[in-house]
Order: sequence, then structure tokens, then C-alpha cells
Amino acid sequence: MSVIIRKSLLELIFSGAFMKRWNDKLRPMELVEVDKQGHKMIVAWLLFLLNSRDMDLDDKRALGEAIVEGGLFDYLYRLVITDIKPPVFYRIKENPDDYRTLTSWVLKQLRPRIMPLGEDFVDRMSEYLMQPEDKGLARRILHAAHLYASYSEFKLLKSINSMDHELVEIEASFIDRLNGMRDLVGVSELLDEDSNVLGRFARMCGRLRFQKRWSQTPRVPETSVLGHMFIVASYSWFFSMEVGACRARSQNNFFSGLFHDLPELLTRDIISPVKGSSQEIGDLIHEYENRELDRVVLAPLKEGGYGEIAARLEYFLGLEIGSEFKATVTIDGVIHEASDEQLAGEYNQDALDPKDGPLLKVSDSIAAYIEAHTALKNGISSDQLHHALYRIGLRYNETPVIAGVQVSALLADFG
Repeated sequence: MSVIIRKSLLELIFSGAFMKRWNDKLRPMELVEVDKQGHKMIVAWLLFLLNSRDMDLDDKRALGEAIVEGGLFDYLYRLVITDIKPPVFYRIKENPDDYRTLTSWVLKQLRPRIMPLGEDFVDRMSEYLMQPEDKGLARRILHAAHLYASYSEFKLLKSINSMDHELVEIEASFIDRLNGMRDLVGVSELLDEDSNVLGRFARMCGRLRFQKRWSQTPRVPETSVLGHMFIVASYSWFFSMEVGACRARSQNNFFSGLFHDLPELLTRDIISPVKGSSQEIGDLIHEYENRELDRVVLAPLKEGGYGEIAARLEYFLGLEIGSEFKATVTIDGVIHEASDEQLAGEYNQDALDPKDGPLLKVSDSIAAYIEAHTALKNGISSDQLHHALYRIGLRYNETPVIAGVQVSALLADFG
């Protein structure tokens, strides 16, 4: 069965932007599920690289695939069970029969949305969710990343919830469980945020939840740069499935989506009309982004002993070839541009470390389209939102198929 990406799946992935977290606590800002998932998967990627240093390439690819798919399975599950408080959910998991009953119901709710991804995907998701006792490396990395991202949110709430009787118990639980995972390479460094470059980088990435997209345009829901990066990464993964991408290409597409707006840590969310107003302004912004990215992120990682992390970020962001939206492969250690046809053909192999820049751009554009479309559907009328829908729709009407994805037909489903 071929994989077909439909509107319903894209909207399901986006729906985490509505899903509030810590809903029973006083919050300095709304904390939503897609932001937490973005932070979690960034940390999972860091732990993946550090814990696979000594693996052969096949084992490393398998681990990366298990981490991405496991993270997406967890997210889809979370979208259905919504606002069950963690202590209640953990009690359910302690009883195998109760957990199987709940999970069977969740899978039944998800099945209409995920069936177009194929029976193999549905079977893998069912097997993963029905075996919570699995303690393999991929699952442990995802659990450590989940705890870190949730604890990061907790620390934002801590100072303004001093009257809350649950606070001490919640923090002690986070610390105890994270300390129990220090055998994973990188966990101790992540927890030592103030004196370790890896911890500072992970904390810095979490700050992208503070940056709202479309900051001068009212929207419901608002989306942050961090949440948007996770949505784009998820879309990139599913589109990679649709076009038959190899393991390396699929993972590179996911992680490129997860980091594609990382420079906005340094520049904020500069809207496309400003970037595109002239070649000179676009070049100026790009030059500033790259210089600051090296100064604040890449150079400290290299100097701190994390050169492989910096190198992968450079590859995902397309720094060597000038854009993250260009297709690339690595041949004999040298990065080359590639065409869509080459990437779909002879270059679609793990050994060449391929990356779909145009597919990433499609995912980014569709995420922006859904942001605007959803806000308009929720009653927010804005010239900027209407113009964004028109501009994106026009672009893909003129070029309806990009990187093997039928973009124009997909957008037409939104009406």
C-alpha cells in the first residue's frame, strides 16, 4: 500500500498547538504541547548523537529511525488522551489491563487519520504503544528528553506557584527520575545547564517557545517558533514516507525541519516580505544570521568538545551551500547540491547522507498555510492571513509538484 498524506493527518499534527499544558497551574504564558514536543525532540537528537558515537552506520540509522518514530507515536497518543494528569496516567500504566484498554481505545480513535500511512506504520505504532515496559535505548533517550523538556517547563512555573502544595513533590519526582538516567551519555551535561555548553544549548533552544510567529497578526491559536519547527519536522517525516525516502534522507529531513528556524534565536521571526523586499536586505539578514549562529551556537559547541553536533547542525542548515532549502548529498566527504530527480533516484541511499531541501520548504509552507487557514477558520479576519494563503496557493499552483509531493492538490483540500 502506498503512503498518502491527507489533510486530516496534517491538521491532527497541528492540533497540538491548541493543547494546553500545566493547565492547573498559574502560568506566565500559555504552554502548549507542540512546544514541549519540539524541545523534547531537540534534546532526543542531542542524546541520539552522543549515545551512537561508537555504533556502525546501520545501527545508528536504525536507532535514529526508532527515536523519530517513537517520538511521533508518543505525540499522537498524547493528542488523544489530552489532559489526563501525569500521576493519573502513571497509575493507569501500572495496571497492564487498564493500560491496554486505554491504548486500544486511543488507537481506534487515531486509526482513520493514520491509515493512509499504511498498515506497516499502524502495526509499528500499535506494537510500540502496547509495550510501554520496553527499555531499549531509543525509548530511554525519548524518556530522558521528555523529562528534561517537562522539567524545563516546570522551572518556568516554579517561582509563581510557590503556594501550590504539589510543587515540592513534582520537582523531587523530576530530579529523581532524571538522576536515574545519568548513565545515558549527555544527561548529566544537560542537567548542568549553567556550566556546560550542551546544557546551555538545550536551554537556549527551549527559549524559542517565547518567540511567537506572525507577531503583528492576531491568530488563534498563536504558534511559537519552537512549535512550528516540530510541526515542520513532522510533516517532513511523513512526506519522506510518501516519496519513498531512504532512512538517512528521512531522518535528515526530520531533523532539518526541527532546526530550520534555529537562527531566529538570534534574529527573531523576520517575516518573508521583509526578507524578500530586496536582494540586499535578504543577503544582509542571511549574513548576520550566519555570523551570530557561529558566535553563539556553533563555535561554543566546537570549543566544548561537541564538534559532531555543530557539524550536523551546519549540514541541516545548509551553511556550506547557502540555504537549508537546497537538496544535498555527501560524496567522498564533500557536500554537493542535487536535483529532485537525482534525490529520488540514484542518490536515494543512506551512504550519501541525502537531504531534501525542497521538501523541507514544502513542509514549511504547508505549516504556514495551516496556521493562517486555522486562524481564519476560527474567526480571525486579517489581510496578512488572507495574503499568506493567496501567496502560498499561487506559488504551488504554478509548480504543483515539488520533490514528489502533490502540493497543489493537498492545499486544494483546505478549500
